Amino acid sequence: MAEELTPAVSGAAAAAADPEAPEEPIKQRKNGLYPGVSDELAENMRSGWADTELRDLEPIPQAARTAARRAALSARFPGERLVVPAGNLKTRSNDTEYPFRASVEYAYLTGNQTEDGVLVMEPTADGHRATIYLLPRSDRENGEFWLDGQGELWVGRRHSLAEAEQLYGIPASDVRELAGRLREATGPVRVVRGHDAGIEAALTDKVTAERDEELRVFLSEMRLVKDDFEIGELQKAVDSTVRGFEDVVKVLDKAQATSERYIEGTFFLRARVEGNDVGYGTIAAAGPHACTLHWVRNDGPVRSGDLLLLDAGVETHTYYTADVTRTLPVSGRYSEIQRKIYDAVYEAQEAGIAAVRPGAKYRDFHDAAQRVLAGKLVAWGLVEGPVERVLELGLQRRWTLHGTGHMLGMDVHDCAAARTETYVDGVLEPGMVLTVEPGLYFQADDLTVPEEYRGIGVRIEDDILVTEDGNRNLSAALPRRSDEVEAWMAALKG
Repeated sequence: MAEELTPAVSGAAAAAADPEAPEEPIKQRKNGLYPGVSDELAENMRSGWADTELRDLEPIPQAARTAARRAALSARFPGERLVVPAGNLKTRSNDTEYPFRASVEYAYLTGNQTEDGVLVMEPTADGHRATIYLLPRSDRENGEFWLDGQGELWVGRRHSLAEAEQLYGIPASDVRELAGRLREATGPVRVVRGHDAGIEAALTDKVTAERDEELRVFLSEMRLVKDDFEIGELQKAVDSTVRGFEDVVKVLDKAQATSERYIEGTFFLRARVEGNDVGYGTIAAAGPHACTLHWVRNDGPVRSGDLLLLDAGVETHTYYTADVTRTLPVSGRYSEIQRKIYDAVYEAQEAGIAAVRPGAKYRDFHDAAQRVLAGKLVAWGLVEGPVERVLELGLQRRWTLHGTGHMLGMDVHDCAAARTETYVDGVLEPGMVLTVEPGLYFQADDLTVPEEYRGIGVRIEDDILVTEDGNRNLSAALPRRSDEVEAWMAALKG
């Protein structure tokens, strides 16, 4: 990559943290090849640039939805100032940063995804006045746009404040002025913590952890039921994910010649071409690696005769992610013992999916799947029955390990801050989207099971929408039954 002229910390970021500090000249990078900027070059760089302001922009597709969400938030916290930051860039190493992903709370309420952004909702007599605070276009007069490490010449054009107002339907202001305003603010304030240390520092004497947690919990629970836009985005994510799985099956021969990394890279290509990114680190676990629940090293061999557990999801440009798992025979055909274990997991998943319906307890699908798996373990002689005893003592968990699913949305484990009584102990409603993903995992060193079981891990996961009269499997386009999986793989391989 090109060598920047300036330090990794931008002048804009410093000003955002402390707008009252005097503006410092943009410093040259230590060990940079240019000793400085001549007055003549600085003057030259100020002029000769076309007007690139974008006018008559259409609002983003979800603008009406984000406005409704802000209205619901306003109704919940009348008379209080609410501060929701997007977050800042995080350094990866020296002067390079990780790709930025805005906080879910901020993106959910605004649709904006740029670093350093902050949504502030100021209380009014009849609700709140929302303002989105953003970095404006880079300054051409002081050279920021080409000398600063986060200047637009280096990292790309950003929207002007006027453009942002058109896109998001929210008045926009310069974020570099916000910290000072917040320090002077009076009255009750709540902030979503953990994303912007500078904003939190400006509010340090005005907020409490308990009140801020109430805000975070409410925003998490708002996302439990998805609207039509969100369901459409989740379907897009799933559809792209299905195509990513097809891509992988087509190149299993190349993965066998290399490693699990080939599978990871193949799926990543689909995610980046059709979406924003992968929604989480892809699990491309071949052979005994399938028994490691979050195997993301993806550096092991892919061998014919082994199973490949692929747990992956495409994230859309609006941050909604799929989360799908299939356990595939690398050779295209399951062995007898692999099929036996796979079919048991499939039967458990069928029971779990059947339990997803409005009015059912959230735990019902988990209990239904675990009952099937416990029964299989008893029938195979791996644990002493009866099944009720196994479930009561949790003995099946040696081989089932994890819960059978979770909420899905803008986070792969969405709504995680919701209260237990509204999530795990809650009741399913139309519009909720969750995964159903039972598994059986027989560790390679587990001496309590016959040798033929060892090193086999199977998980099947689908994304399920709760409907008015039952459920809809958003990922039904991917085969699940063992014989259908084999036929699908054979067709893709030609």
